[in-house]
Amino acid sequence: MFEILDKQFLTPNICKMTVSAPMIAKAALPGQFLIVRNDEKGERIPLTISDYDSEKGTVTIVTQSIGASTIKINSREKGERFADVVGPLGNPSEFIKWTPQQIQSSRFVFLAGGVGSAPVYPQAKWLKEHGADVTVILGARTKDLLIYTDELASVSDHLEICTDDGSYGFQGNIPAMLEYLVKEKGREYSQCVAIGPMIMMKFSVLMAQKLGLPVVVSLNTLMVDGTGMCGACRVTVDGKTRFACVDGPEFDGTKVDFDEAMRRQKQYDSK
Repeated sequence: MFEILDKQFLTPNICKMTVSAPMIAKAALPGQFLIVRNDEKGERIPLTISDYDSEKGTVTIVTQSIGASTIKINSREKGERFADVVGPLGNPSEFIKWTPQQIQSSRFVFLAGGVGSAPVYPQAKWLKEHGADVTVILGARTKDLLIYTDELASVSDHLEICTDDGSYGFQGNIPAMLEYLVKEKGREYSQCVAIGPMIMMKFSVLMAQKLGLPVVVSLNTLMVDGTGMCGACRVTVDGKTRFACVDGPEFDGTKVDFDEAMRRQKQYDSK
């Protein structure tokens, strides 16, 4: 159980792993996450499910080496086993509850920034399989930091790529690309989903509001324990305290207090 079946570094510090977890794979839905414990004394690390295959009994995780625990996870090799993988946790994406008619008449635009590109994949894949029109805007600071380009191209009607420095695709950030597609290219969307760094989601929400688009964000980056007991992922949504791990991780972006959420993230910065 929990054997690493495949491992690939997408960038020098971002690693993609396929893990044997039949029960999780059978129950998983887009938007959910799992918790990985590297060894018996390891820290609990919440990671968004980046893909799942119920027939093969596998789940895919994408981990960025940031602290000691994520570095240890990414140091594991194919054939080794994690001590624990628990899930699926959190609420699935809201569109799972939509009728076939609602899905097939919808035009989704996903805003995927950095490591957030990986959890966009199962959502776009599910929607495409159920007949929705899917556009993905994939962005990074520079070409070398782009990940999941082939995967996202395979599950979207349109993949639009942008880089801050113009080294690949549209020169500009993700909100600017969204504005360009709507105002200059005449694209029409009915739902926006933004997943990525907190600052990127904040300005993506502001742009979506400017364009009159409903927008959902994923606050998975706030989670620590993943069960609601530690309180680290407290966030104000529509004036009320919510927990990203048990009430989310997805919320209406227009109701999230991003400034508070970013202040909360800073408490984990190295001094």
